[in-house]
Amino acid sequence: MYEIRTDLALEAREKYEQDHVEIKGVRLDKETIADDIRVTTMVIETENGARSMGRPKGSYITIEAGSMDDEDEHYHRIISERLAQMIRQLSPEGERLSALVVGLGNREVTSDSLGPKVVDQLFVTRHMMREFGSDIFGKQQKQVSAIVPGVMAQTGMESSEIIRGILAETKPDFVIAVDALAARSTKRLNRTIQITDTGIHPGSGVGNHRHPLTKEALGIPVLAIGIPTVVDAATIVNDTMNNLLEALAEHAPYADMKRSYRTLDEVEQYELVRELLAPHLNTLYVTAKDIDASVNRLSVTVSDAINLALKEDS
Repeated sequence: MYEIRTDLALEAREKYEQDHVEIKGVRLDKETIADDIRVTTMVIETENGARSMGRPKGSYITIEAGSMDDEDEHYHRIISERLAQMIRQLSPEGERLSALVVGLGNREVTSDSLGPKVVDQLFVTRHMMREFGSDIFGKQQKQVSAIVPGVMAQTGMESSEIIRGILAETKPDFVIAVDALAARSTKRLNRTIQITDTGIHPGSGVGNHRHPLTKEALGIPVLAIGIPTVVDAATIVNDTMNNLLEALAEHAPYADMKRSYRTLDEVEQYELVRELLAPHLNTLYVTAKDIDASVNRLSVTVSDAINLALKEDS
């Protein structure tokens, strides 16, 4: 059975909302903080909820910002400050904590370079604190180190193997992993940020499963921050078919065509689309034409948020 690929917990939850199904053990809170900036907090509280959602228990916070792909420093500052609050909210409590920020992804592939570009702009402090003392930046500054582990094709190693080696040597209190994600909806490309305290399975949204970066795997809390930068071809074709059928349904001869297609559920529609696509298109993923500018802009927003969060205590 083909599963609709998405890294966003919010999109997995939306399928149940469309079918008017209530999931026990999953709590949902929504908030609007600006005209087109919405925050959705989903907390999976029980094992039953985790099984239904196909995701581990924990908190999943999503920022949806319709203008996040635009150049507006004030707008991006609002998002950075709110994301910083979320990072502090999900981070372990305590003074003098140290954090390792991991920039996942391939620097040579623009749509997958978000993590490395965020790390490039971080305020790392571990080396200076070790040399000059922990009070050099004031008591509120956390000790920050960062790493870009690359991808297996470049290093021959799993990111998790590299990170475990670093953890054994540097012993941080928690990890913040940053990665590009895959979305179900084209409207969320470069306009959505997800942060969760459940860690991350790198590459899962594009069917490229790697070893997980989670508290269970690494032994310390792992926060994951991601922005969807790609969507699979089947999503685009399916959305186009739905829009086309909506338009044609206004003409009586085509109404039956729409009704027939809508008798299929969402997964069945995707399976049909994949069968119609040529085999070499089944693994095609698509990104925006200006993805280079988008990733540069979004990496600044995320790095600013991390810098703010690790400089201030909750």
